Amino acid sequence: DLHYVAYGSEKESLYLPAIRKLISNDLSEPYSIYVYRYFLYQWGDLCFMALTPDNELVGVIVCKLEPHRGGPMRGYIAMLATRAENRGRGIATRLVRMAVDKMIEKDADEIALETEVDNIPSLRIYENLGFLRTKRLHRYYLNGNTAFRLVLYLKPGIPYKPTYPPEF
Repeated sequence: DLHYVAYGSEKESLYLPAIRKLISNDLSEPYSIYVYRYFLYQWGDLCFMALTPDNELVGVIVCKLEPHRGGPMRGYIAMLATRAENRGRGIATRLVRMAVDKMIEKDADEIALETEVDNIPSLRIYENLGFLRTKRLHRYYLNGNTAFRLVLYLKPGIPYKPTYPPEF
């Protein structure tokens, strides 16, 4: 009964407030409107929404794709949220798969994200899709919680591809 669509700038007035509300209910970080616009304006085609037949937002994933320190083309899952009463229906998994497929289509080498170490449902979704825990980030979030960085390697040899520090 749900349909899934890519975000587009023409959808901003209709869906950006709903996206902000859904994400602020689920995630521990307080994001400003500018953070949402940073992702949605540049990579709207990598951001997907799950909508009811009445076009009510019940799930969203916000992503980007760019070179990582002069090395691999890295996709990044910045935000994923599903309305509480709609959880357990595979919505988040489908949104992640759609984002991963689109990043593969755009020649991503790897996809990374962070999630809180105690967010077992999130860890289960990502690990079932092949993401690996690569780093533990102590007190990563503003609320003091620790995170895992998870990475999905899409091509052979990517973990060994050199990266370079940013030039100052």
